[in-house]
Amino acid sequence: MGQQEKVATSLAGAVGEEISASLAPVDAELERRYPGDPGTRQPVHTVYVPGDVFAAGTVRSWGDQALAALDEHAPDAASFAAVLGLSDDLAEPVYSRVRAKLEREPIEDLRVDFEDGYGNRSDAEEDEAAARAARLVAEAYEQGTAAPYMGIRMKCMEAPVRARGIRTLDVFLSGLTEAGGLPDGLVLTLPKVTYPEQVTAMVRLLEAFEKARGLTPGRIGFEIQIETSQSILAADGTATVARMIQAAEGRATGLHYGTFDYSACLGVSAAHQASDHPAADHAKAVMQVAAAGTGVRVSDGSTNVLPVGPTAQVHDAWRLHYGLTRRALARAYYQGWDMHPGHIPTRYAAVFAFYREGFEQAAARLARYANRTGGDVMDEPATAKALSGYLLRGLDCGALDIGEVARLTGLTRADLEGFSGPRRGDLTASAQ
Repeated sequence: MGQQEKVATSLAGAVGEEISASLAPVDAELERRYPGDPGTRQPVHTVYVPGDVFAAGTVRSWGDQALAALDEHAPDAASFAAVLGLSDDLAEPVYSRVRAKLEREPIEDLRVDFEDGYGNRSDAEEDEAAARAARLVAEAYEQGTAAPYMGIRMKCMEAPVRARGIRTLDVFLSGLTEAGGLPDGLVLTLPKVTYPEQVTAMVRLLEAFEKARGLTPGRIGFEIQIETSQSILAADGTATVARMIQAAEGRATGLHYGTFDYSACLGVSAAHQASDHPAADHAKAVMQVAAAGTGVRVSDGSTNVLPVGPTAQVHDAWRLHYGLTRRALARAYYQGWDMHPGHIPTRYAAVFAFYREGFEQAAARLARYANRTGGDVMDEPATAKALSGYLLRGLDCGALDIGEVARLTGLTRADLEGFSGPRRGDLTASAQ
């Protein structure tokens, strides 16, 4: 035993107490504004289907069309890997998982679209379509055929379409409520948000619905779609999107980047409107920083290049979509939009390859950190949080199996969730 050190202090206990008291408002503000990740699954994509096209078999139909595209244009692992440039060791695991995913759960998040994809119809026609969407979504959840997350994109809060958007939302939510209640996977999207006051209006609207239906306050959350320059930078030079998150009063679940509306708003020519344009990178970087720590997830946009036509043309579109998805994942945009059934094979291929190619290294690093055995990298708690988050996302989407994760890390899912840091409880049952 070494010599016991003498511990000397100079400050009275009251000093620390006074400092803590002075910082109590800051502590409360930090907890309110930055509660951390909700700890719920984030879908890897969102599929938009116009309100007049959405049907009871839409989810299965997209999966079948995606499988048919593989059968026609990449009927085996080797041919698919050759198109996308997958390594030999990834070819079979990725291809087999993609096919299994398309058979089991082809769509993770589906939005019935009553905005751009639907257009302007008569009030009677949109009422009917919204009521039908509510019935079909309720039936899908009851029958076990629903995507994990489903909901609608209403029209925006701008004056010309505001009343129509409010009514469509009311018809849809009322239909779900009367059909048995709001499903846990409910997600709503508010598009073309320009001012925080429009977010506040959405909050007041949902409060009124919850009160009218006797629901728990805060039950319904929503996504904010970023499609205008003003949603990134306000006239006074502040980041509008940060104020929008606060205006949501805890109801915001996601920020979704709208590739084409935003690009057009900045004057980007049609040929160059893409999710990897510098203007898109800037917008998403601002969104990402604004959302960090708030529990609000960021989603990338889409590509409008569809994998249709001759095989060579399909392969070109697949390579583009795969590359854009991999690029987004490396930038921590873990969700994006898919506009066509032919996009989802490459969505899942990109996601699965991303998690599988880094899986062994991440598992080994986390195991060394957990066991304090050291190694060639000195990881900190923040890195352990990132490593565990990476593995959890891989598990959630089906890229990884819990057995192989446990084998390489010696950790359970609960252990991984513990390393991922403080995670708030579900914001609402409809949060991602």
